[in-house]
Amino acid sequence: MSAEIVELVEQAGPFLTAAVSAYGTAVLVRAQGAAVEGTAGVGRRILELVWRRRDGEQRAALEAAVREAAEEPEDADAAAALRRQIKRALREDAELVRELAALLPERGGMTVNVSGTRAIGAQHIGIAATGDHTTIHPPQS
Repeated sequence: MSAEIVELVEQAGPFLTAAVSAYGTAVLVRAQGAAVEGTAGVGRRILELVWRRRDGEQRAALEAAVREAAEEPEDADAAAALRRQIKRALREDAELVRELAALLPERGGMTVNVSGTRAIGAQHIGIAATGDHTTIHPPQS
């Protein structure tokens, strides 16, 4: 299996999860014409791309994977089964690989959302202290 396909499916995973969580099994029905933004919207568009390129039997397998992932959102195996369906479609269709890559945001950037009193957000962090009257003692040699 191509490393590119593995990377695409890994990158698409959170979008697929968001779409299935937001729509459940209706994500496949709502694929036509729905204008949804954000993570769930990207996941829905990924599923739409794959759905359009599958035949009846392949669509049934994709639908079953989506249903299982929607019914068991905490089940890692269900999420893996859905990703496996996407991988299978990508291995069979080079044009689909290009289309999916165009949908996904460029890798390398990071978004950190932080909220709440004294919340800290960082990509790399050494010592962080919040609170009233916080004292940081230097390490003892």
